[in-house]
Amino acid sequence: MPLDSAQILRVLMPWRTRLSAAAWLVTHDAHAAEDIFQTVAVKAISTNVAFEAEAALVSWAFIAMRHAAIDWQRRRSREEVGLEGGLLDRVDAEWIERGPEGGRLAALRECLEGVPAESRRVLELRYADGLGCAEVAAAVGVGLDAVYKRLSRLHATLRQCVEGKLIEAQGAHR
Repeated sequence: MPLDSAQILRVLMPWRTRLSAAAWLVTHDAHAAEDIFQTVAVKAISTNVAFEAEAALVSWAFIAMRHAAIDWQRRRSREEVGLEGGLLDRVDAEWIERGPEGGRLAALRECLEGVPAESRRVLELRYADGLGCAEVAAAVGVGLDAVYKRLSRLHATLRQCVEGKLIEAQGAHR
C-alpha cells in the first residue's frame, strides 16, 4: 500500500538534517538547503509516484535533493562571481584531503571497489552520468521500483562499509 501524505512527512522529517546536508554540500548555503528540503517534501507529497516503502522514499528524496541543489547552483552561478575556478578547485582538493570528510571519501572509494559490476553500473549511470532513476531502469532493463530498492540497498551497504573502515582507521590511529 503506497505511503500517504502524512506517512511521507513522518518518514522525511527525521531525515531532514541529512537531506539538507546533501543539498548544502552542493550549494554551501544553509538557507537554500532548507528551501530545497521543503520543495522536495512538497514534491514528494504531490508527485504521481507512489512510494511503497520508506526506503524508496528516502532514496528518492536524496536524489531529488541533489538534483534540486545542482539546479540551484547552476542558476546561482550565472548570477554571481566567486573565487577563480582554479583556486576553488585547490581549496576543495585540500579540504577533501585534510577535512573531516577526507577519510570518509577514501573509505567510500575503497568500498566502491568491492561493489559488483552490475551494481556499480547502476551507481555510475545514476551518479556519474546523472541519469534519473527511470532512465537507469530503462538502461539496465528493470522496473523503477527495482532501481529504487537497489539504490537503497547499495546506499545502506556502502554506508556500513564506510563506517566500518572509519572505525578501523580510528583504531589504527590510537
